[in-house]
Amino acid sequence: MIGIIFGSSMGNTEEAANLTAKILVEKGITCEVKNITDISPADFSKYDTLILGSSTWGDGDLQDDWESFDFDAIEISGKKVALFGFGDSAGYSDTFCNAIGKLYNIFVKKGAQIFGFVDTDGYDFDESEAVKDGKFVGLALDNDNQSELTEERIKSWIEANF
Repeated sequence: MIGIIFGSSMGNTEEAANLTAKILVEKGITCEVKNITDISPADFSKYDTLILGSSTWGDGDLQDDWESFDFDAIEISGKKVALFGFGDSAGYSDTFCNAIGKLYNIFVKKGAQIFGFVDTDGYDFDESEAVKDGKFVGLALDNDNQSELTEERIKSWIEANF
């Protein structure tokens, strides 16, 4: 089973998590959507694969609920993890989608196998911690400037990775 775990302050990340689940279910893939506030570190182990989502806040920070989560208590070595998140490529062009870069760094150190990298083509930003070797470490979304692309980007990402 896939666990889709998100932190959302304005609702965009929650909507994307639910759309992701809907598309996966349509493909016959079992999944469960959970807010990070509703789970414990031990809950991560019950999923075969994880999809983790966070918006980027302030100067490139994780969403508050992720920020206060106890990552040290997670046992995730060898587990497959995909990432998605929101940023504002115009207003915060130098920290665009940094939150997924932060999640990437945390979960790589914990031994996770990250997948679902996305080309930076079609995005207009200056810098991002979420870019490694010329690709986003997960699905970067921007409802502030490219909301018309969100649903199609999610569908394409799922088709390519699941």
